[in-house]
Amino acid sequence: MKEETSRAQLASRPQSSVPGVSRPVDHLQRGREACEHNAWHDAYEAFRLADAAAPLIESDLDGLALASYLMGRDDEFVALKERSYRAHVAANRRECAARDAFWLGVMFLFRGDLAQSNAWIARGERQVCDCDCVERGFLAMQKVEVVLRNGRLAEAHAMAADIVALGQRCGDADLVAAAFHLQGRAAIGMGEMARGLKLLDETMLAAVSGELSPIMTGLMYCSVIDACREAHEWSRAREWTAALSKWCDRQGGMVAFTDACLVHRAEILRLQGAWQDSMTEARRVCDRGEQARRPPPGAAFYEQGEVHRLRGDLAQAEEAYRAANRRGFEPQPGLALLRLAQGRSDAASAAIRRLAGAARRREIRGRMLPAYFEIMLATGNLDEAQRACEALEALRDEFGTVSVHALAAQARGALCLQCGDANTALEFLRESFAQWERMPVPYEAARVRVLMAQCCELLGDADAGALERDAARAIFEQLGARPDLERLAAPGSSASNGGGLTAREMEVIRLVAQGYTNKAIGSALGVSTRTIDRHVANILGKLNVPSRAAAIAMAAAQRLL
Repeated sequence: MKEETSRAQLASRPQSSVPGVSRPVDHLQRGREACEHNAWHDAYEAFRLADAAAPLIESDLDGLALASYLMGRDDEFVALKERSYRAHVAANRRECAARDAFWLGVMFLFRGDLAQSNAWIARGERQVCDCDCVERGFLAMQKVEVVLRNGRLAEAHAMAADIVALGQRCGDADLVAAAFHLQGRAAIGMGEMARGLKLLDETMLAAVSGELSPIMTGLMYCSVIDACREAHEWSRAREWTAALSKWCDRQGGMVAFTDACLVHRAEILRLQGAWQDSMTEARRVCDRGEQARRPPPGAAFYEQGEVHRLRGDLAQAEEAYRAANRRGFEPQPGLALLRLAQGRSDAASAAIRRLAGAARRREIRGRMLPAYFEIMLATGNLDEAQRACEALEALRDEFGTVSVHALAAQARGALCLQCGDANTALEFLRESFAQWERMPVPYEAARVRVLMAQCCELLGDADAGALERDAARAIFEQLGARPDLERLAAPGSSASNGGGLTAREMEVIRLVAQGYTNKAIGSALGVSTRTIDRHVANILGKLNVPSRAAAIAMAAAQRLL
């Protein structure tokens, strides 16, 4: 009551007679108006000046805290929420204090400080332990998040359903949307993909309709997009990333969420074939970090590394992956694929085996398995390639999403091709191509066309093979995929034009065909294993094939053995 009296007295003071000095109430009014117009930088500056003149209370203190969060000033947000909590406790505003405790718990959870997060949640629960209010639902969400992270999916789903009911009973859109989002993630984790995605769509409908508070809007966007990415539901991820970008553009001076938004955009643009735009967005994240004197996320450097690798800029890719790793982001599977492109097949195999063996969560396996398959096939480890293909098919059955369907069919087709079954391979590859085109993901579609060309040529249909190669070449040229263009242009890239292999490479491919390992070939020819690795890589490139077995089949078809 005393604080409210002070506010009224402050508002009634006459305007200062000193030129250039505004009344505190002028700053307050500007701060309030800036919040209404989503001008967060202006709101932060106005409320900060007002707070310096006379300590803010209640909604104006909340306004400064909100602007601090959206400006990326997390430490200030925490300090303001702690101050707000103490004021609410002193005034016996228990529900408001519980809401502050919830946000403090969230912030410490984001930082990985689980003990402090739990302590704030416990404080909040004590404030509202004897009343049925929306704050109890918010505090309970923290427990659902922990249960979800621990893999107790059915329990998390049931807890989230109770929170949805409370939110609907209390009429709080933020709570309902957040609880739907938790339910959706739990359902996806339990393999109920369609129902989980439907719940996430409900969450996002509330976000795009402007029904949620600014912080909750950003949190829901980012979390749902992450869930879609983990489920390899790239169509939804693309749709919600575009919506998030538009929302971020409407928030004046906002820093929070925009880095995540730009990284998501970079990833989506890369998949869509807009590689230069992807690079631009990823660099923007890094530039913003330098300007704000905060470390940019490692994922932004990883995305740059991916584009460099696909373009054939291997040294720059290496540098970007290292930068990602320095910032705590494991640059995989891109780095393993880079090692393969560098001819360091042993390093590529060791890295991807470690990653595939350690990947327990489905979303991580989904990221690693395509690279695992590609590297094992390229290095002639057919048993492991077969296992990777079967694991992708199992994920396809679990997820049921277009991208995993395309990956599984592409792997099965490549495996059939290297085993010499061109007819069956072509069926799977056409299926994969249709799925990539549907998304669309032009680079992968073009890679599949190259495999389809090899199938046609092995079946004696050189014209069909040439058409597929020409179509793939056009896409590679458009994207700037230099390594793929070089493989297409290399002597021996068509089944009808001869091998173009050197005498030493002819010796190597004949020994490969006899079942010799690279180490054994090196011993037989009196050279190092690394030299043989390079010869094998050159042979694969010249014959434009993905694996040792495919090289043997192609060499046999060209009568090189």
